[in-house]
Amino acid sequence: MATTTSTPATGPASPADTRAALVPLLFGFFPTQVLHAGAALGVADHLVGGPLTTARLAELTGTHEASLARLLRALACFGVLDEVEPGTFAHGSHAGGLLTEGPASLRHLVALFAGREVWASWGELDETVRTGEPAWHRITGTTAFEHMAADPEYQAMFNRAMSEGTRNAAPGIVEAADLGRFSWIVDVGGGDGTLLAAALAAHPALRGTVFDTADGMQAAPAALARAGLADRADAAAGDFFSSVPPGADAYLLKSVIHDWDDERATAVLRTVRDAMPDGATLLVVEPVVPPTPAASPDVLMMIMSDLNMLVCTGGKERTEDEFRVLLGGAGLRLRSITPVPGPTNFSVLEAGTDR
Repeated sequence: MATTTSTPATGPASPADTRAALVPLLFGFFPTQVLHAGAALGVADHLVGGPLTTARLAELTGTHEASLARLLRALACFGVLDEVEPGTFAHGSHAGGLLTEGPASLRHLVALFAGREVWASWGELDETVRTGEPAWHRITGTTAFEHMAADPEYQAMFNRAMSEGTRNAAPGIVEAADLGRFSWIVDVGGGDGTLLAAALAAHPALRGTVFDTADGMQAAPAALARAGLADRADAAAGDFFSSVPPGADAYLLKSVIHDWDDERATAVLRTVRDAMPDGATLLVVEPVVPPTPAASPDVLMMIMSDLNMLVCTGGKERTEDEFRVLLGGAGLRLRSITPVPGPTNFSVLEAGTDR
């Protein structure tokens, strides 16, 4: 999505300046769908072995050759592909972003956020603002989480997308959370164990548990074993609205609370609080929205994520005061907020029962 930032103006902008600021936003969805089509067709994967002609790529992807040529040209404009000679394409400098595997892969994030359900939900933002009800339910007939539970392939794609989103932020989260002071950590809603694996790799004395739904944590045991952590990590299935593994000295919730409205978010936090022994620590990893947001790329991403929660799940991004009230409603006290270093807008909010 094309974005612009600016300092507050003292008066109306000129028509030319207004067009210059808003037209890129108006057409920002064009490149989004170029990326989505490239990801859906697996173009980057087909080019791993080297350059191919448009005709050959059309055969491999089962597409209309002339139409594919136009998509490939657009992907080349964004550096995903490189037209090495007329009608022949190879990986460009950013091809790794659309590969299925690899350290730069964003393919599943693209599939999630530019896919039909999220895409259509954003198309009803105005109706959601009128009603206060998420658009996802109107479009699919189910909530986002019911939709995933009924579609294993979508659940797997979502899990991979969350892993891609966590991968680059994980080292900074582990540093900001100061996890070396703990002996056993439970990663609530931990998916395939990407964050827990980073934590255990950084702290050899730490052991951990990934806790998620049966579908959500399905890939975790194998992923932790591949990382050589099977002797210090395990995975457990359940419902965090009912119970989580008790007795750990730290509980980690990354990108969980923002999925839910205040009532449901408080219910999750109460479940965790009930499992925490005396002296245990809760670590919530979420963006913290400034009380008066200023124009910056990080804050803009928080505001856009907040709207995404609005249309998709009914959740929200929160300010420090909102987190303090939310935690207090679950019998927890906010102790500190530590910004996560690196390319992320997350913070680690530390809380405890103080009982």
